[in-house]
Amino acid sequence: MKNEKYDMGDIDIAWCPGCGNFGILNALKQAMEELKIEPTNLVLVSGIGQAAKIPHYLKTNFFNGLHGRALPPATGIKASNPSLTVIAESGDGDMYGEGGNHFIHTIRRNPNITNIVHDNMVYGLTKGQASPTSRRGFVTPVQVAGVILEPFNPLAVAIALNAGFVARTFIGDKEQTIEIIKQAINYKGYALVDILQPCVTFNKLNTYQWFKDNTYYLEDSYDCHDRNAAFKRATESDKLPLGIFYINPEKTPFEENTGVYKQNDTPLYSREVDYGKLESLISKYALV
Repeated sequence: MKNEKYDMGDIDIAWCPGCGNFGILNALKQAMEELKIEPTNLVLVSGIGQAAKIPHYLKTNFFNGLHGRALPPATGIKASNPSLTVIAESGDGDMYGEGGNHFIHTIRRNPNITNIVHDNMVYGLTKGQASPTSRRGFVTPVQVAGVILEPFNPLAVAIALNAGFVARTFIGDKEQTIEIIKQAINYKGYALVDILQPCVTFNKLNTYQWFKDNTYYLEDSYDCHDRNAAFKRATESDKLPLGIFYINPEKTPFEENTGVYKQNDTPLYSREVDYGKLESLISKYALV
C-alpha cells in the first residue's frame, strides 16, 4: 500500500522477495493510517534482525536497541512521554530468545505499548538456525538432526502472566492482521501480537501454504475474556488458532501505577531538573 505519510520513497529494502516482512510493513502502515496516528506521535522500537529493520522503512521516530533489548527502551519511552504511541517490534528470535527475560517482565509491568513479533520460526538474519519457536524436527544447518527442543509458546506464557491483550495472526490474511494490530494499539496496556510469517529463504517447512493448512480462526462465539479458555486454546499445537485470545480490561498501565503522573502532569521528558535536590541526594549517599 502506498502511504505518503509514512512512505520513505524509493529506498533499498534488505529483505528477500516474498518475505512476510513486506506484508507486516504494509499492514502496519495501513493500521497507522486508519487510526490517524501522526508520524510525529509514533515511536517504533526494535532490536536486531530482519524484522527489526522495519523502523528504517517508515517515516517516523524510531529507536534501534541491542539484540533482544527492544522492550526496555520502549517501556522507558512510554513512561517519559505517555502521549506517544509506542510499538516494540522484532522477530521471534530477538523477542523470545535474546529478549525472553525482558518479554516476561514487560508483561508483568504492563506498559501501554504494543509488542508486534514477526514469528517465522527461524533466525533469518544469521542464516537459518532454529529460533525459540521452531517446531520439533525442523532441520537447519546447525540442528542437522532436527530440532529436539519444545517450541517456546509466547501466547501461553503471556496468558499465564495475565497479559492484558494477547493475539496471533497470519500475514497471509491482511485484513485480519490490520484489524488486530489496530485493536492492540487501542488497548490501554501491554498488547502482544504474534504474527506468523514465512521466511522464504531459510525456512522451507513453514511456508505460506503450511500456515494456511495449519491454522484456523477462533469462532465468533469464543469469549476472549475467559482466561482459562484462552490458555487452553494457546496450548493447541496440531493446528494453531488465530485471533484475539485474551483481553483483560481491568489492568492499569505501568505509567499510571508508578505514581509519577497525576492529572495534567507535565511528562517526564520536559520536566526541569532540580539540581539542589539532586546534589543533596548525592551528598547523602556519597562515601566519606
